[in-house]
Amino acid sequence: MQVICLQEDAFYALVEEVVARLKEKHGNEQEKWLSDEQAMQLLNIKSKTTLQKLRDEGKIRFSQPQKKIILYDRHSIDAYLEKNAKNTF
Repeated sequence: MQVICLQEDAFYALVEEVVARLKEKHGNEQEKWLSDEQAMQLLNIKSKTTLQKLRDEGKIRFSQPQKKIILYDRHSIDAYLEKNAKNTF
């Protein structure tokens, strides 16, 4: 068995290089459909009722592949946030 010893700075530089290469190779691919927890986190809301209200009012797109599974479209959430963004003075 071989043991490789690295100084702390060299170790973190290596980790950062690996992460940078993975991001370059795989890009920033994001999932198109989000669970309710992910959608709530992206919208920065705590209530499932608020999420349901946005869904019922047609403000964000959703898909319901099964009776108890509801997925939310990331692009519609991004568009909703962008639409409600306020410009600074």
